[in-house]
Amino acid sequence: MINGRKVMVVMPAYNAARTLERTMRDVPAGLVDEFLLVDDCSRDGTVQEAARLGIPYVVHERNRGYGGNQKTCYTEALRRGADIVVMLHPDYQYAPTLIGAMAWLVASGEFDVVLGSRILGKGALAGGMPLYKYVANRALTFVENVLLDLKLSEYHTGYRAFSRRVLETLPLEECSDDFVFDNQMLAQCAAFDFAIGEISCPTRYFAEASSINFRRSVRYGFGVLATAASYRLHRLGVRRSPLFETSGRRLPTGAVNAARPVDVPS
Repeated sequence: MINGRKVMVVMPAYNAARTLERTMRDVPAGLVDEFLLVDDCSRDGTVQEAARLGIPYVVHERNRGYGGNQKTCYTEALRRGADIVVMLHPDYQYAPTLIGAMAWLVASGEFDVVLGSRILGKGALAGGMPLYKYVANRALTFVENVLLDLKLSEYHTGYRAFSRRVLETLPLEECSDDFVFDNQMLAQCAAFDFAIGEISCPTRYFAEASSINFRRSVRYGFGVLATAASYRLHRLGVRRSPLFETSGRRLPTGAVNAARPVDVPS
């Protein structure tokens, strides 16, 4: 616990068998109260590897997509009483050693959301990010900062920490089940005026690390622009969007119905 608050790490997993142990090995000892891996119908031995390492896991009976995976992650985290939730990819692309720093920033009360930015500090290119992805990241981030009226270094990192209040407030079920979920969630955080902080996070690009291909990257980019435009139109009162509505918000309980939870004893 940190400041009496339960810290939980959730890992949305798809074909992460080869990197899961390396990821867990770098997690700082004594900071995390509970782990949960959500397997999105992997085709490798991810579930078996989680069981071997003693990590509690949830199995999707069908592939629900990256966003659908996160909906289960956060639903389960809330159900299990987490106060601070850190979302860490189990593909070893982000540094697990920063979990404590991110959780402490949330626990401080200064920030509701903390992002591990690949752009700050040493930079993503040094970690092997393809040049076209770096250029697209910078261009999309510029547009989003203008339309969302924020000053973030990037919106596309998959390394994030949230307070319980954020996860209880955001209408996550309105978000996509695809990769644009990450971006929609940040736009929701802006719409609900949550404080967003960032820390510099080294990143690693290698064969086993997950990455979307060029075609899906293009689709993601258009989804990002659509989300930012929808946010601005909503703020201006031109066109309301359920992504940013406070009325009728609810926890993403639908995700649990498509999953099979398994608690592995420690």
